[in-house]
This record gives sequence, structure tokens and C-alpha cells, in this order.
Amino acid sequence: MIATNSGNLIFSDAAHKILETPRTEVVSNGIRTDVSAAGRINEEFDAFVVPLANAFRPSFEPQLRRLTRLIRKLKIPVVVPGVGAQTSLGYNPARLKPMEPTVRDFVSAVLDHSASIGVRGEFTERYLKDMGFKDVEVIGCPSLFMYGKDLHVRKSSETLGPEARIAMNGSHSAVKSQGLDRVIARTHARYPHLRFIGQNLSDARQLYWRDLSDPNASVTAMPTHPDHPMYREDKVRVYIDPVTWIDDLRAFDFSFGSRIHGNIAALLAGTPAMVLCGDSRTLELCRYFGIPHRQITKLPEALDPAELYAEADFSALTGGHQERFERFIGFLGRNGLESTFTHGDAGVAYEERIRSLCFPPGIPPWNQPDVDSLSARFVWLQTRITELSQENAQLRRDSALVAKVSRPMARPSGTGERSVDRRARQAVGRLLRKALQ
Repeated sequence: MIATNSGNLIFSDAAHKILETPRTEVVSNGIRTDVSAAGRINEEFDAFVVPLANAFRPSFEPQLRRLTRLIRKLKIPVVVPGVGAQTSLGYNPARLKPMEPTVRDFVSAVLDHSASIGVRGEFTERYLKDMGFKDVEVIGCPSLFMYGKDLHVRKSSETLGPEARIAMNGSHSAVKSQGLDRVIARTHARYPHLRFIGQNLSDARQLYWRDLSDPNASVTAMPTHPDHPMYREDKVRVYIDPVTWIDDLRAFDFSFGSRIHGNIAALLAGTPAMVLCGDSRTLELCRYFGIPHRQITKLPEALDPAELYAEADFSALTGGHQERFERFIGFLGRNGLESTFTHGDAGVAYEERIRSLCFPPGIPPWNQPDVDSLSARFVWLQTRITELSQENAQLRRDSALVAKVSRPMARPSGTGERSVDRRARQAVGRLLRKALQ
């Protein structure tokens, strides 16, 4: 659902809302790319829209190749409303050189199906134009256009006092190697109403299960780690839907940290925010939108978030928002897409449907030893055990059928089936042990 990072929900939800009009039905095909679905997509749909984030990075190359294979099979328009390249703060593209053929193939495939490709900022534009691509438009990220041309961000007071409610965010890499751990510790000591908001799937598992099996668990200075004091003080959350995420941030005075969409969620809530940029993907978005920011590598040793709050100026962000919004809508129009803000009700019906639903609150730390906190987890485990049993039963039936068709005279050994059952039992056993710890 979140592709390991709940920040993906912010821009995907925005794209869904923006593109839904009385004449347009928006259907999600999920996070994972299914190349075999090309025939169905061609038959049932009029356009294939691919909201992306920092897709031009080495770790995403296999997914980018698979997406390119799907796009090559499509016969309908393909639109990319904002994609970014990720490198250092110095905008040096050298680390991306090995994957250049993959990026070139992807962009070529997209441009074979559309008038232009939308990119997040200045670095990605230059990166693609240096490859020879001309039909590249800087449009930012759909997330900040969630509410159309309106974006209101105001400070509740001139200064940030010790009783201020502060939301903080950050990646494991920023905590581990870019000095964010020291900023977290100092802020935690000075501001009793601090809350840290994690975004990774591993963060959510640590909060809900105290699951330390992910490599991210080695970063014990992360507040989502069970050993961190903020975990024990119930000052950590992971949101699994933008509705509750944005709603909760309306009650805060300030948000800051290295997560771009964690701070965009705050800005959408009208809460002042500042991004501590650690790479090109966050820096180019901040520069394009006029989001207050600092480079994380240049922070003073004794940084106080009150200083960030005092210097944060939102005039460029809010003052230039309508022009950037119109540029984004123009990009959609040139690529044959309608928008709810020009061809619909500006998202009123969408918001009414959203508000009629009950969304889960942010995931809190598992600090409760009571029966109620255990029962919800055991219900989930019991459900998952049943699902695993059903999956294994179907796998056994399929294996027996294949063996019968391919080797009608041979008797299947059953080794593979026992192995599957054993792995399932071991997985469930691990979950039970974690729940009881």
C-alpha cells in the first residue's frame, strides 16, 4: 500500500483527487507494476498516469525497468506528473551515470505516449535535458496542489516558546549519518510537547509489534526504536493515511525535519514547516515551491527549532502558489488530462466521500501491557494464520495438479509442501514470540 514509505500516500492521494472529474473515473493499479496487465489496461482505460517521486536513483532501477516494459506495451497516453532524480546536495549526477541507459529508456517510452514529462525541479530538468530530451516541464509534485490554488500557511505566534507543539520527522540515514540524532535529542530535552512522525514500514512495525528484524533497527537513535525515550513517552506516531496525518498536524505550531512529504503534510494543514535538506530530491522541490529550508550538513551544533521557526518566511511559497498551480494544470491539459479544479467541482464531492469514512489514527508505540492491547494483535495473528493455511492448501493443490499433468506416472515427493508448511509455522512462531516479548 505505501511502498515502504507513507510519504507516497500524500502525492498519490493528491493525484487521485485532482484527476477525478464527472467525466473521469480514477482507478488505482496499486504500487507494484504488473507488466502482464498491459492488455487489460489498453482495453479498459483511456490514459495511464504514473505519479512518481525520486524514481531516478540506483535502488529503484529494477522497478523503473519493469515500469518501462509495461509502458512499451501500452497503446494509450502515459502521463508522468512529477518525477525526480536523487543525488547529493551539490547536484552531481555522477552516481546516476551507471543507470543512465535505464532512465533514457524510461523517458523515451513515456515521451512516445505523451507530449511531455513532468519533473520535480531544476536538477531533474537539467539531468534529462543533458541527455538530449527537450519535452521536459518542471511542475513540482502534485502533493502541494491537493487543495488547488489555495494554500494558507500562517504562524500562530511570532516566536516558538517552550510549550509549543512541535512535529519532527527524519529518515534513518539522516539520523545515522547526517547529525539529525543530535537535533532530536536537544529538541526532546527542550520541548515537552514534541512528537516525532516516522514514515517507514519498519517504523510502523517497531511501533506496533516492537519488531526489530529490519536493518533500520540498528539506528537506535531513531525515536521509533523501542529503546528510545520518546518511544516510552508515547511521543511517536506513524500515519497510514493522509487524512488523519494532515488533520493531526493542524494542532501543531511547527514542523521540521528531513522528510519532504512529512513537512508538505504540515503545510497542507496550514502549519509552518521547514525542511532540512539532505539530498537533491528535497532541495530541488524546496527551491521550486519556495518552501523554507536549510541544508542539513550546515546546521549549527546547538540548533534550536525556535531559530528555524523565526527565520521561516512563507511569502514565496504562498505568493507564487497560484502561478505554479496554473502551470501544473496546463501540463495536465497539454497531456490530455482534465482536472477537478477546471472541469469538476474542485474536489468537493471527493472530500465529502473521504469525510464520510472512518480512517485509522496514527500508530502509537506499544507500551501497554494490558489484555486489550494484546487481543487486537492476537486477532490479527489468528487471521494471518488462517490466510497462510489457505494459501498453503491452495499451493499444495496446485503443486499436485502440476505434478500430475507434467509427470503422470511419478509420485510427488511432498518435500516442497512440507517445506512451505514449516516456513509458515516458523514465520507465525516468530510473530507470536515478538507479540509476547
